[in-house]
Amino acid sequence: MMLHPATVHFAMVLPLVASVFGVIYLFKKTESMSKISSRLTLIAALAMIGVWYTGSQAGPLIYDYLSEAGQHELVEHKELGLYLAIAMGIIALLKIVGCKMKNFAIETLAIVLLLGATATTFLQGKHGGELVYNYGTPFKSYLIMDTLKDAASDAQEEEDAAAKLEVYQDAIEDIKMHSEEVDTFYGHDAEASSESQEEE
Repeated sequence: MMLHPATVHFAMVLPLVASVFGVIYLFKKTESMSKISSRLTLIAALAMIGVWYTGSQAGPLIYDYLSEAGQHELVEHKELGLYLAIAMGIIALLKIVGCKMKNFAIETLAIVLLLGATATTFLQGKHGGELVYNYGTPFKSYLIMDTLKDAASDAQEEEDAAAKLEVYQDAIEDIKMHSEEVDTFYGHDAEASSESQEEE
């Protein structure tokens, strides 16, 4: 099971939350708000690192199911994810050091950098969406291929033709179920997509 699709939302929301509290700190300049924004920035950095890790694990599973353009997009997506993880780690370190030293200038620098990283994170999310919808819905393809491989293996063990047919019919039902689950997870209306493709 790929964890990346389920965890990626944290990497998008947490930097935004940390940015909001960081901006609030710039106006209030209280010690408590400095600590809160620093902790949130650290949590956002850890989430970004975790999401990059899950992405690096998921990438090889879907790489072969993508077109050449999709593979290129995936490599760029992974590289940007790594840069974001490193950047967020540095930003969190700066924010914490500034908080400990009570140095407003360092904290301000960290917050400005955090705002830039947050904007880049949304760009990264756009690229991730393009991988899902524009390049053969890779996660769905992986599930389909995995289901068909299992069905082929099970069918070989059956001697009766009717039994073999039943194995493949069950596989088709599983594929439909997986497809609907993926579409639901990503908020994608499968029926609407099918109708759109037919119109084209």
